[in-house]
Amino acid sequence: MESQLTILFENPFWVGIYERIDGECYQVCKITFGAEPSNREVYEFLLRNWAVLRFSQPTRTGKVKEKSKNPKRRQREIRSQLQKTGVGTKAQQALNQQREENQKQRRVKSRQRQESEQRRRYALRQEKKRAKHKGH
Repeated sequence: MESQLTILFENPFWVGIYERIDGECYQVCKITFGAEPSNREVYEFLLRNWAVLRFSQPTRTGKVKEKSKNPKRRQREIRSQLQKTGVGTKAQQALNQQREENQKQRRVKSRQRQESEQRRRYALRQEKKRAKHKGH
């Protein structure tokens, strides 16, 4: 399993984009920090909240397993990744997909709430009519 956490400033908050790749499955999670977090705060946050992080649905990466690299080359790659300031398009797509799924779920719940409220109101009206007719 491979993972990467990118912390960036999205006005007005500091945001963490946590990406993980397990074989050919790619998932991403967006974490909003608020004020700029220190390394220790990020580490403690991940330890405390690892179980409740909401990752996107897995998508296929098509990535082929890389063979091990020279440690110095690996350090250079890590340093260059730390210098990057943007979020990868793959992460953006996964976050958009997750946002859309959450929207759909909210719509379904909202629709169910509205329908149950309408049924409740209808039942109250019927009960009121029955009580009115019994009084005569």
